[in-house]
Amino acid sequence: MVAGMSLFCERSRAANQNASNPAKPLSAILIMKTSVFFCLALVLAILSAGCSSTPQSRIKKNQAAFSSYPAEVRSDIERGQVRVGFTPEQTRLALGDPDRVLTRTSDAGVSEVWIYRENKPRLGLGLGLGFGGGSVGTGVGVSASGREFPDERVRVIFTAGRVSAVEQISP
Repeated sequence: MVAGMSLFCERSRAANQNASNPAKPLSAILIMKTSVFFCLALVLAILSAGCSSTPQSRIKKNQAAFSSYPAEVRSDIERGQVRVGFTPEQTRLALGDPDRVLTRTSDAGVSEVWIYRENKPRLGLGLGLGFGGGSVGTGVGVSASGREFPDERVRVIFTAGRVSAVEQISP
């Protein structure tokens, strides 16, 4: 009976060791989860990068207005550049919608400031693995954003409905 009990205990211990030591399955699961999350984050980053419009796409949507402008204005718009004298419509064709609009009041009068930011997609990936109390904990965090910490790149100031100044931020 003791020999039979000993064999039963050895089988139980072996089964428990296999159940409580899932090192290979856990690492395989971690690699698989990490790969899936990384691929998903990469796809999101690529999609968010493709969401920004270009001067060409904006021109295509507003071809009639674009065609009515003088050649030098059309050339600036195609290059994504704004100059003094542009209307809000011309500025939108060249740069798109502003990220922020401010109203400036000074002794010279009231002006409107359009702020454009650098909106490069940013990708963040965090992995965590913890051991304690006979168990293993894991965590994965993914962040894909085009506007997390945007940097200003240009300010366009309008006075009386026309561009009165353009402030370029140097890299």
